[in-house]
Amino acid sequence: MTFLWIALTVVLAAVGGWPVTAGILRLASSRTVRSADAREIPAGRHDAGAAPDGEPEARGAGVLRGGLLIGVLERAAVVLAILAGQPVAIAYVVAIKGLGRYPELKQAPAASERFIIGTLASMLWAAAVATVAKVLLL
Repeated sequence: MTFLWIALTVVLAAVGGWPVTAGILRLASSRTVRSADAREIPAGRHDAGAAPDGEPEARGAGVLRGGLLIGVLERAAVVLAILAGQPVAIAYVVAIKGLGRYPELKQAPAASERFIIGTLASMLWAAAVATVAKVLLL
């Protein structure tokens, strides 16, 4: 019976985390960005809006590919780490994800904020689900 609860917890955290993370990312992306002097600047215009060579950035350059699958695996790993009583393993997940995404984040600095927000939302969801399951069910 314990195996069934563990499997259900992993599935709930891994699959259920997608709408939660997507919703938080939607909340985080605003139409305007406030600068220090409280002027409103349309989102995306606070950076130059063009590549260093003067050409506009390619459409979708700030989107990191494979995020859905990576997020599912990340949440499953976080849940398993907590349920196994090894929360230090979450640091390994963060390190692997950060090092794996570093080249992409270096080339697309605008994606860094989404990466951080998405990772934190995803991991907090997984940790919450695992903690509730561990306290109530296991």
